[in-house]
Amino acid sequence: MAKEDAMQTIDRAIKILKSFSVEDKELSLADLHRELGLSKSSLQRILNTLVLHGLLDKDQKQKTYQLGMELYFLGQLVEKNSHLLSVSRSFMEKLRDKLGESVSLSVVHHRERKCIGYVPSNHELTTLIFVGQASPLYAGASAKILMAYMPEKELAEYVTDLEFEKITQFTIKSKEDLHKELEKIRKHGYAISYGERVKGAFSVSAPIMNRFHEAVAGLSLTIPTVRVDKDNIEFYIGHVKRTAQLISEKLV
Repeated sequence: MAKEDAMQTIDRAIKILKSFSVEDKELSLADLHRELGLSKSSLQRILNTLVLHGLLDKDQKQKTYQLGMELYFLGQLVEKNSHLLSVSRSFMEKLRDKLGESVSLSVVHHRERKCIGYVPSNHELTTLIFVGQASPLYAGASAKILMAYMPEKELAEYVTDLEFEKITQFTIKSKEDLHKELEKIRKHGYAISYGERVKGAFSVSAPIMNRFHEAVAGLSLTIPTVRVDKDNIEFYIGHVKRTAQLISEKLV
């Protein structure tokens, strides 16, 4: 490919990405053709490449595109410019310092829970969590909280295609149990887990909301079960919910 052709392709790819906005979160090939005036064949080649690299996600049923989470994770490489992480970090550290336990921040990425922030506990015995670590949305508090607040259409499509894997003996195993759990989470505003994903780990999670009242992330406290005082469960829940609320208010 000639240098001029390569530069033109890059220019077109950037214009495609910049076509998306808060108002236009999803665009079809026809939408982009009308807006940019590019041939559908050229657009399709560039769109396929952007999807391949995770910069765009494609809804196979609706034949529409939306910005991919890979753009978000690239942004995490410069943490000071990440509004969500920069706002959340100090609150996560305060929660860790108050309770002494690990605190993490997770988002939905490619129909999985993915950790984007982590503050380790002050104890030698702890549950390790890694930034970039992914897991199914039905297993664990940090995943279930995100699933519970997914858009209705997106949630229905996810559950329709869902096949359960028995990660531990406590992992949710049926759609009926999952729906009951999600209803409970939405009713109370938090999720808890006793070893659903990691045996020997207890966690509680609450949603972080943006100004449109959409759950953009989940805040989680994780404690080895041997150190969990069951009389303090409500205490843990209260602090996690309050911290998530404070972060949400800062994001508005």
